[in-house]
Amino acid sequence: MSNKEAANTIVVVPNCHPISRWWSKETVAIVTGANKGIGYALVRRLAELGLTVVLTARDSGRGLKAVESLKIEGLHVHFFCLDISNQNSINTFVSWFKQAFGVVDILINNAAVSFNNIYENSVEQAETVVRTNFYGPKMLTEALLPVFRRQSTAAARILNISSRLGLLNKLKNPKLKAMLLDEENLSESKIEGMMNLFIENVKNGTWKSNGWPHVWTDYAVSKLALNSYSNILARRYKEQGLIVNCFCPGFTQTSMTGGKGLHTAHAVAAIAAHLALLPPEDLPTGKFFVVEKSNVAYSKL
Repeated sequence: MSNKEAANTIVVVPNCHPISRWWSKETVAIVTGANKGIGYALVRRLAELGLTVVLTARDSGRGLKAVESLKIEGLHVHFFCLDISNQNSINTFVSWFKQAFGVVDILINNAAVSFNNIYENSVEQAETVVRTNFYGPKMLTEALLPVFRRQSTAAARILNISSRLGLLNKLKNPKLKAMLLDEENLSESKIEGMMNLFIENVKNGTWKSNGWPHVWTDYAVSKLALNSYSNILARRYKEQGLIVNCFCPGFTQTSMTGGKGLHTAHAVAAIAAHLALLPPEDLPTGKFFVVEKSNVAYSKL
């Protein structure tokens, strides 16, 4: 973390005390990319806690199989096929969701892709990664904004599953870093301009010399953009009953890491669910949560 981030860090111990149950079966949560890994574990945890949960996945067969697995455990969840990188798919999903549920209380943007592994770094699929990991959550969030139940005293909330690879200290381009730190003037168009510049640098082979993150580059840049966008949303909707935060699960045992990691998806999902369900008086907005051993540290985005 940067000095600015470290100065704002507060440690929260998850599950150290039971949360006062403010939710009910009428509380609706959407989890994207949830047919496996952290997303699947999150759906299971939220369903166990008694929420109405919508599991989405871009592969219909895998999504339905995930739903059947949960059904065997005695958990009932809803499923709809959703490819967050496709605007038409998002429009179809939102139309169905409005008819089926009317309002959403919790959105967890979990779906993401990475074509690198822990031993190599490339940007060959940069456009796909940026489209899925940044534009996907952005397009879905914007489509659902009118549907959030903001009259609720519990406050609606968005939790974006992100990565510390996308923290500002990984960006070495001083001009871009200054732009992202200028919160008062930061806008979606500026973030999108940064993404266009990254793709241009990838195409002309100058990304290594232009100060972009050096580890899991395209993934890190996509999460950098997601973190910055989350900051904009948090500031914009702070007084309108919508809480927006990011959560880095850390090095977790999923297919993205080849099954390697310090945490299981189940353990990480328990923490993410805890954060998503904190009562509004205990839940800040515009924060970046990070798993630190048995604790969760958070800093200002």
